[in-house]
Amino acid sequence: MEIIQGTDEYKGKEIVFHYTSEYYYEAYVDDFSVRFVRKPFGHEVHKEFKSTLLEDWLENPELYMIKEADELVGFIEISLESWNHRLRISNIWVSDSKRHQGIGSKLMNKGIERAGELGVRAIVLETQSCNDKAISFYKKHGFTLIGFDLISYSNEDIEKKEVRIEMGKILK
Repeated sequence: MEIIQGTDEYKGKEIVFHYTSEYYYEAYVDDFSVRFVRKPFGHEVHKEFKSTLLEDWLENPELYMIKEADELVGFIEISLESWNHRLRISNIWVSDSKRHQGIGSKLMNKGIERAGELGVRAIVLETQSCNDKAISFYKKHGFTLIGFDLISYSNEDIEKKEVRIEMGKILK
């Protein structure tokens, strides 16, 4: 499977992301200290959200895709944050039928390769504390927790077990 660069024809394309999780990272807040602890939900949780490709707010976004028989089976969307010299992964997606076949790793490696070509100091991305499989995938590729927002999606993110987590990988 070959990675190809996406064109402006994908600008504005809406993608539905969905995942299941049996674990989440509980956020414990004590004054000015925060600790995340992996805990079981006790049942499988289903989450879904939508994203739009090549949004105007992204600085020179780039889209890299893998297609099979003209069907999109995975992509990674990245953009340079020139103000702080980082590369942001705004989206990475693999179709359900193609998961666990190395496509996500191939796309992530393309993002890391592109970061090297651009000479950025780090790669960053956002995920949710309830997306255990994504967190494991990012950790496998050398990403660590670099920040969080306890009220990014709602005022009850901690109670909903869906805290915004920023993960990053330092390159230089």
